[in-house]
Amino acid sequence: MGKVIAVVLTYNRQDLLRQCLSAIYSQTCPCDKVIVVDNASNDSTQKMLSELDYPNLKVYLLPYNVGAAGGFNAGFRIAYQEGADFVWMMDDDVIPEPGSLQKLTEANNTLDKNGIERAYLISTAFTENGYVTNSPSISEMKNHIGYKDWPRFAQYGVVAVGRATFVSILVPRNTLEKYGLPISAMFIWGEDTEYTLRITKDVPGFVVGASKVLHLRQEKGVLNIISENSEARLKYYRYLIRNRVFVTRKYRPPRMLITIMYFDFCIIVKLLCRGRLKKASIVAIGLIQGFLFSPDIEYIDSPVDAQKEPLEICQCIARE
Repeated sequence: MGKVIAVVLTYNRQDLLRQCLSAIYSQTCPCDKVIVVDNASNDSTQKMLSELDYPNLKVYLLPYNVGAAGGFNAGFRIAYQEGADFVWMMDDDVIPEPGSLQKLTEANNTLDKNGIERAYLISTAFTENGYVTNSPSISEMKNHIGYKDWPRFAQYGVVAVGRATFVSILVPRNTLEKYGLPISAMFIWGEDTEYTLRITKDVPGFVVGASKVLHLRQEKGVLNIISENSEARLKYYRYLIRNRVFVTRKYRPPRMLITIMYFDFCIIVKLLCRGRLKKASIVAIGLIQGFLFSPDIEYIDSPVDAQKEPLEICQCIARE
């Protein structure tokens, strides 16, 4: 199987991070190393981490918040530089069951034994009340006679998928080498969609039914600016709209882009009718920026720009 490095991205959620790390270190198939990327938390996260006594743990403290996209970019890059053959990536609110990693590696070995290429493997995620969450999209790839090919893999306990999230995703080293890293400039919301669509261009990813994780704080369902009540989160919806338009332009047929635009225009009208001018302006700005946004892909061997990606100036606290 090779060297597996778990990477956890965290920001101001020390209690969740503690649960996540406890679950990672309770795996029936242990990781070779665990890396925590702290996205410039300003609570007591670093103090909590300094008091832990886990082996093979490295903590990287970024000097400023680069968003989830920048944090995942840094995490994948660090794990690659640490010699990972597989990167097991997740947020701090993901709590893997004890056999989660073992089931991922067993599925990987089964696919390898049968000569099946894969861009990544991902666990099945559930909420606290047992609802499926973060559902990946079934692969659209077809076989030589024109039928969708995903049922072929059910015999191995996996389903071929395309778009997915970074909720317990296992990414091989060769995927990082071939397709690069998540786009830091996306900042938040959608960087995992863009990345998984990019890396499944030639071969699918696979969701592993037997590998299960708990994704906490997911009961509210999908993001919705109309019902959003948090001022702290509201400001980020501009990125959600912008990134969705960008990803649709890049990977989807034109008719889907028209559908997305129509949907967002309807939201703007609805918000204006309710007198929610601030929310309507956020959607409008996101739409405009979505057509102007065209970031470059960062490859694994490309130089790091410390002004955009603070990896070279982050503080590393090793506990090996």
